[in-house]
Amino acid sequence: MASESPMKIPICLVENWNEQLTVNSEALKILENICQPVVVVAIVGTYRTGKSCLMNHLAGQNHGFPLGSTVKAKTKGIWMLCMPHPSKPNHTLVLLDTEGLGDVEKVDPKNDSWIFALAVLLSSLFVYNSMGNIDRIALEQLHYVTELTQLIRAKSDPTPDEVEDSSEFVRFFPDFVWTVRDFMLELELDGQPITEDEYLENALKLIKGLATLLKTYVDAINKGTIPCLENAVTTLAQRENSAALQKAADHYSEQMAQRVQFPTDTLQELLEVHTACEREAITVFMEHSFKDENLGFQKKLIETIERKKEALLLQNEEASVKYCQDLLKQLSEPLMQGISRGAFSIPGGHRLYLEAKEKVELDYKLVPRKGVKAMEVLQSFLQSQSVIEKSILHSDEALTKGEKAIAEERAKKEAAEKEQELLRQQNKEQQEKMEAQERSFRENMKQLKEKMEREKESILREQERVLKHMLKVQKELLTEGFREKSEALNKEINQLKEEIKRFEENKYMNILKIICVVGIGFLIGNPWCV
Repeated sequence: MASESPMKIPICLVENWNEQLTVNSEALKILENICQPVVVVAIVGTYRTGKSCLMNHLAGQNHGFPLGSTVKAKTKGIWMLCMPHPSKPNHTLVLLDTEGLGDVEKVDPKNDSWIFALAVLLSSLFVYNSMGNIDRIALEQLHYVTELTQLIRAKSDPTPDEVEDSSEFVRFFPDFVWTVRDFMLELELDGQPITEDEYLENALKLIKGLATLLKTYVDAINKGTIPCLENAVTTLAQRENSAALQKAADHYSEQMAQRVQFPTDTLQELLEVHTACEREAITVFMEHSFKDENLGFQKKLIETIERKKEALLLQNEEASVKYCQDLLKQLSEPLMQGISRGAFSIPGGHRLYLEAKEKVELDYKLVPRKGVKAMEVLQSFLQSQSVIEKSILHSDEALTKGEKAIAEERAKKEAAEKEQELLRQQNKEQQEKMEAQERSFRENMKQLKEKMEREKESILREQERVLKHMLKVQKELLTEGFREKSEALNKEINQLKEEIKRFEENKYMNILKIICVVGIGFLIGNPWCV
């Protein structure tokens, strides 16, 4: 979806008929056509609390998401509205309005849990909407958060002695905003003014009988067989990297088709265009790839481009052969006619034949852009004339024995010189191919190193964010007197610090390892490098 063509009205993304959830194919096509980065804001809450009104306000319009004025829930399933982001250029804002929770007409309460879980999974900003103030009833309505751990897990296949910690789950959870509508209380605590964030943190503080999200996540993740975020990310990576590989390969093919006219004058001319198009294709892949573990898809891209390059080299050779053969057929027509009518079967006929043959060769060499097979095709043509030349030579009774020997020696010398010239050209072409492969390897390594540096820095920032979050929770545990839980969390904090330390120490070692892996692949793919 282009940013200049926003949706006019919302569309149902997830339909909820008879409490069965299905994806709307029309809405799915709209999402698949979005080329820009997206920011997804989802809102949930009990029905009849003004969620749709708030989403219309975020969309900057007075209508759009349907509003209701009765006790019957208006919104069913999850509805979507896509529009240009108001403050981020070249970004798309996706607003998701969900079906109200706690509808008394529902038969299966688990249906609400799945609506809640989908909103969490799809959003980058998660808004919980409630009325009045944050009290025990409002907190109990957030039981869907705890139910998430029965519907989702972070890791796909933990070992029997491995317990997933909260930092794994925090990485997947979106930013959280609690919107309290019609709030009438003064923001004071123990006679002191407090901020909105402090009010929310006080309402969510640890109390006996209401468990922490940390414990809830870890306990629930260890129960039963449940859907897994790690698998979802893996599936997404497979899909995105496959699409990135195809996009990059298509870009290479399209650009080569636009920039190359067969046959090229030299092999170097084709290889230079190949190098430029390959560099662009790698850039396209880097821009669209996502968590390409072990560089599997990048190596597939290199192999794909290499196969395409070899096919283009063969196509270039075939075009050169056909052009040169047609050209020689045209230029040698007078020579072949002279042979057919016996023009060289006279005294001195051998000399006349050589003059006619040399004219064909000279005219052939003057024609530009014959391609990489020009010398080889000429050599083949001249070899095809050797039998005819010998026949004319033997039939020329006017030549002396000495003249015959000289003529034969000259013919051998010319043939040897042409063979040497052909060999030099072939060696030059092999050298050019090897240099092109080396440039390809250096470009791959350059862009790979840059991407690895960006990804490593991103992972390090994420680990530091999780560590900061865990330190904050530990401080709150100490404040509230939960010494035992604080010590348990302190163990996780130390483990995370050690992980960050090891990550920083191994950062460049991992990059070197990857360079070695790709380098070996480069050597295997180049027979003249052995």
